[in-house]
Amino acid sequence: MRVFIPGDSAAISVGADAVAAAIALRAPSAEIVRNGSRGALWLETLVEVQSPDGRIAYGPVSPDDVTSLFDADFLNGGAHALFLGKTDEIQWLSSQDRVTFARVGIIDPLSLDDYRSHGGLVALNKALTSTSDWIIDEVTESGLRGRGGAGFPAGIKWRTVAQTPSDQKYICCNADEGDSGTFADRMLIEGDPFTLIEAMIIAGIAVGANTGIVYLRSEYPYAIATLRKAIEVARKNNLLGSKILATSHSFDMTVRVGAGSYVCGEETAMLESIEGKRGVVRAKPPLPAIEGLFGKPTIINNVLTLATVPMIIADGASAYKARGVGRSLGTQVFQLAGNVARGGIVEKAFGITVNELVHTYGGGTLSGRTLRAVQIGGPLGAYFSTAQFDTSMDYESLIAAGGMLGHGGVVVFDESVDLAQQAKFAMEFCALESCGKCTPCRIGSTRGAETIGLIIQGVEVEENKRLLLDLCEVMSDGSLCAMGGLTPMPVKSAMINFPDDFKGGVR
Repeated sequence: MRVFIPGDSAAISVGADAVAAAIALRAPSAEIVRNGSRGALWLETLVEVQSPDGRIAYGPVSPDDVTSLFDADFLNGGAHALFLGKTDEIQWLSSQDRVTFARVGIIDPLSLDDYRSHGGLVALNKALTSTSDWIIDEVTESGLRGRGGAGFPAGIKWRTVAQTPSDQKYICCNADEGDSGTFADRMLIEGDPFTLIEAMIIAGIAVGANTGIVYLRSEYPYAIATLRKAIEVARKNNLLGSKILATSHSFDMTVRVGAGSYVCGEETAMLESIEGKRGVVRAKPPLPAIEGLFGKPTIINNVLTLATVPMIIADGASAYKARGVGRSLGTQVFQLAGNVARGGIVEKAFGITVNELVHTYGGGTLSGRTLRAVQIGGPLGAYFSTAQFDTSMDYESLIAAGGMLGHGGVVVFDESVDLAQQAKFAMEFCALESCGKCTPCRIGSTRGAETIGLIIQGVEVEENKRLLLDLCEVMSDGSLCAMGGLTPMPVKSAMINFPDDFKGGVR
């Protein structure tokens, strides 16, 4: 008898460890598999029981529910108030198009045999017998773009590193997932770490790098522990180290833990931190692909970007690019958070609308009050009103609507939100997290928070609104990186889409 109980931090935070312990106590002969969460966070703790016809799900299960579950004979699929039927037939999950998250929530994260049995290492075996040009051509042809927010074509970056002569090259995975309302990197690492390991090995083969580094934020202790264990398993099975799988290729990787700086999510500040320096943004050029970590050519990709590569190599670029719209090809892992009834991971092809994400998948607000706004793309993303909910969730459409995709986070707000206060928060956040290297970001954010504060107080409202817009222009045009350059986006979108909140006085 196999019982699946998520062991990732999302499930643990709502009592999954206690649920697992209670079930183990009542059924000592059962094999309890601590899988990753499937991403339906509103159903955690989600308990699944293996049956001849597939897994049967129950949720959300609390420790207090365990006795009644056994009374209902849940190990044999018995009826219970928390019975959800076959997991694969839960509409919220079955209607998704899971590519990057294909194995998350299904496999034991630290079982290499489980990983192999669900399609793992097919891509690596192909890459080990292919040329560098073929691998890079496939990544380029797929249309894969950076999922960390920049949207830069991954294949172009890889080819630049491959064509730059050097005695040493690096693969750096940016797992410093600091945007509010985002958690996909963490969930993938905790639920399917071998996908990331396989992807980084493939990247190393493609560009001639033998060293990989995952820069993982200190706020993710479970992800750090899981990835380090997976790396050790990979080494013991000759997936890492010298002569990988009895070939001439060598590659090894380590985890470097960040120290809580948001700006280290910017690629050059991340490099500074890895090198043991203060996390401050570098001026570009030179680009990291040419002079990156320790001055050597370096691929820097986000977790989701890299984790998509094994599917592309295994199934072919054409299968991936068949999804999506326009220049936004493939799937995006959207993350629903905030005041939302059904929060979690939704992986769909680019082109799904804001409305479908928030209402069909999100189920509206958790509070039950009228939905008023969503912020897309993290704390530096735009605030959209309900009048914009028909916008397609793809790179180009969101830019045309005055926003950005970012890391795919969607944070929901009900009618109680005050967008002037949210705009003030954006400036305060920038002031707190700025590395301090450039004046527009360092000083502009502080002055911006002060100016919005005056508007809220009703002090010379129109004059201060004009001053605020001027300040936003200076920050956008003069900041060294996206920290200061994008902070005006939530401010201006709030002013444009919610003008009543900027008339001064309490809303």
